[in-house]
Amino acid sequence: MMWATWWVWVVAGFGLGILEVALPGFIFLGFAIGAIATGALIWLGALGANLPLLLLVFAFASLLAWAVLRRVFGIRAGQVKLWDRDIND
Repeated sequence: MMWATWWVWVVAGFGLGILEVALPGFIFLGFAIGAIATGALIWLGALGANLPLLLLVFAFASLLAWAVLRRVFGIRAGQVKLWDRDIND
């Protein structure tokens, strides 16, 4: 029942945060925030040892964190735009 221990989720979150520093691109940062949030919820007693529920909370928290990061640090002015259709259509 290692997945039900709060500090395992927090350590995994920090590990993913370190991986984000090594491989930047806002890919692992959302997962890191989701893992730390899941660990915090376990620590507060809001979640039990139910693995499917923990994974669902982790996935939802990661998706929410990614959406917020995308909103805050999204496409910058002057960034290359990708075209979906031909200009002559």
